Amino acid sequence: MRTFKLTIEYDGTDFNGWQVQTNAKRTVQGEIEAVLSKIFKKRVVLIGSGRTDRGVHARGQVAHFRAVTDMPCDEIQRALNFNLPSDIVILKSEEVGKDFHAQMDAKWKTYSYTILNRPYRSALERRYCCFFPKKINLSLMKKEAKELVGRCDFKTFANVDPSRTCDAIRTIRRLDIKKKGPYVVLTIEANGFLYKMVRNIVGTLLEVASGRFPPGSIKKMLNSRDRRVAGVAAPPQGLCLEEVFY
Repeated sequence: MRTFKLTIEYDGTDFNGWQVQTNAKRTVQGEIEAVLSKIFKKRVVLIGSGRTDRGVHARGQVAHFRAVTDMPCDEIQRALNFNLPSDIVILKSEEVGKDFHAQMDAKWKTYSYTILNRPYRSALERRYCCFFPKKINLSLMKKEAKELVGRCDFKTFANVDPSRTCDAIRTIRRLDIKKKGPYVVLTIEANGFLYKMVRNIVGTLLEVASGRFPPGSIKKMLNSRDRRVAGVAAPPQGLCLEEVFY
């Protein structure tokens, strides 16, 4: 029995998220597992570093599976890419130690969120960014974002999901905000993320930066540990899992 680590890129637009679901809706995990089972002629279980929601993309999702095979890693990669749909690509296939676990061994994850900030939307980029036509106070947005860096209880920015039971303590070690032409890109790196945490943080920062909430709101929201006081979640299409660190 060998253990293989896959690095995966996908366009999440037409998927109902990463995780296989009982209602048979299309998922990234489901598509890859189906091809792996075809290649190895038996059921193969794929375990990802974490879930991404419907419409969320990935440039560097990581997953692992175990199989009894003599196939070289590059041949497995070619077989997967030949059979997978065009919105999923295996960037890398490598053999790892038998105890490697894509989810449990992950130390840090990096997400990016892209906002198109101009008066009119984009026809070409609509799947990969959040259109936000209101004026953004970028300096205020950056100042408020600093309150989120460090080890905190992020309950304020987590949606409740009965299937995900865990405490809300996480460490954000980087939260960068950069403007690139009409685009504002947030990069968030943490040791883990709660359900919809990034989208809730981005949505709230946008509401502060556009004047709906006053300066100083982020710190008060964070201390309240009450999801109801924060802003609405930003839409999924702007979010992308960039990299997983081990």
